[in-house]
Amino acid sequence: MSRCLTVRPKGWFRLSVAKRTNPRQKEPSTLVRPLSPVPIALYLFRITALVALASLSAPVAAQSQSAPSKTQPAKPPAPKPVATPPVAPKAAPLDDNSATATVAPETGPNETSTATSAEPSLPLPRFVSLRTDPVNLRNGPGVRYPVEWVYMRRRLPVEIIAEFETWRQIRDLDGAEGWVHQSMLSGRRTGMIKGEAQALRKANVDKAETLAMLEPGVVVDIQRCPADGPFCRVEIGSRQGWLKRDQFWGVYPQEKIE
Repeated sequence: MSRCLTVRPKGWFRLSVAKRTNPRQKEPSTLVRPLSPVPIALYLFRITALVALASLSAPVAAQSQSAPSKTQPAKPPAPKPVATPPVAPKAAPLDDNSATATVAPETGPNETSTATSAEPSLPLPRFVSLRTDPVNLRNGPGVRYPVEWVYMRRRLPVEIIAEFETWRQIRDLDGAEGWVHQSMLSGRRTGMIKGEAQALRKANVDKAETLAMLEPGVVVDIQRCPADGPFCRVEIGSRQGWLKRDQFWGVYPQEKIE
């Protein structure tokens, strides 16, 4: 009896983005410390010194105000204001929140969110895959929206459920939804094993030879799916075989893939 190969997934495919607090960081204290007691004799000494200082400085200040100033030159007459024609105000530049401002995409400055998509009219919903990793999943169609999840595995199958300009709302196997830029997606069809470990068959029949056991979370490349059959031909690494449609996520019932 030949030994069957078991294929396992490569770690987590999605990470949560949450605000983490430092447990060692302490809140600033709001307590007010009481003043230390001061002897009454010290208060009396301070008051006596202030009164004596004020009595000495009062005659000097009065004398300096009564004596005329001999060294201060006469001030020249102020020039008359010259009337100048009013200047038209300049238009203020548009800010980032204006209607015509563009939003930088996830990938680079060569694309803008107001640019028209080069994709042809495609049906909704439809399956695609992640082109690269990591990929930010935002809660709105734009970089101004916060990131809720980060996908850490390329070729992951996702489902496009809505579109807004160059942004796509997607859904993954677990039902998590959010928005990614279209440049993060690829038309390459992939599937993810779901449920329990599934047998990769040598032929498109239930009793065909088992080539490998694929555990949940393993991603396979879909080569073709005949519309009139329950099996799809897939590839993983250097192995090719057949899986049933209900054994993985990433294809619709009766969908034809060539």
